[in-house]
Amino acid sequence: MIASVGPNLSQDLFAATGRYAGPLPVDPDAATPTADKWMESKFAPWAKAMLEAWSCGDFDGYECVVFSRADDSAQRLYYYVCELQRVGSIAGPQAIMFDIARSARPSSFHHTVDQVRKLAARLGVDDAALERAIVETNRKRSQSGKLPAGRRCLLAGTAPPDRRLHSAVEATGFAAVGHTLSESWTQLGSEIEEGTGDPASAIGLQVFEDPSGPRGLGDPAKMLLEEIRRADAAAVILWRIEEDEAQAWHLPAQRRVLEQSGAASLILTRRDWRGNDGTIDEITTFLQEVGA
Repeated sequence: MIASVGPNLSQDLFAATGRYAGPLPVDPDAATPTADKWMESKFAPWAKAMLEAWSCGDFDGYECVVFSRADDSAQRLYYYVCELQRVGSIAGPQAIMFDIARSARPSSFHHTVDQVRKLAARLGVDDAALERAIVETNRKRSQSGKLPAGRRCLLAGTAPPDRRLHSAVEATGFAAVGHTLSESWTQLGSEIEEGTGDPASAIGLQVFEDPSGPRGLGDPAKMLLEEIRRADAAAVILWRIEEDEAQAWHLPAQRRVLEQSGAASLILTRRDWRGNDGTIDEITTFLQEVGA
């Protein structure tokens, strides 16, 4: 089986393998004493949890793990895993880097397509399998995107490790909209053109143009506004963890969007990834006031 780490990885290519098990699982509440010795404090918490589980042999049953270069922690985790395997500190599956180029240049697009071809070859996937996977995944795209009924609250910002924040929202009577970490890494993205005769290029174009992710080419403030409108959200919670430093630069523009949106909003920054810092209580109080 094949697993993945990070955003902006082609779900069509993974589907074509018939061996994709999804993102590496994470236990956000597990202690990480071994990973803490190897990794700096500003690594994303999920990266430490994964390395801890890797060192314990939890992932030995996987054939390989594909890492995304579109995320700093995923990229750095890849190099740590490779070096720790090289020196014999850990074992486990083969680590593979999918080297996505995220610059708005033709050379970046061609590089990304080349990476799709190389990864497909490495995973034993031919063009016919890629084309079948595109057709099937497009069918799933056409059926996805349904919103939950009721008054909706959008969870934006850092993707939480599981549904603990969603549960806090739902406990107040609101319907929660927003991706968990694993859901954010397995988004199907926009529809891919079928029957081009070059499915790797079609997949590469979608990956290259995907506006989401830490290194996406989209405007974070504009994307937040689009999320609010798409969810028809009555309330928005913008939640970012302590380690999510790069996204802090977008906060002023996102504040303006929240003010203009008409939705009630709560901004929570520099927070604990596990939510053990009063976040749940703050969400509960905020939504009770909004719903009053």
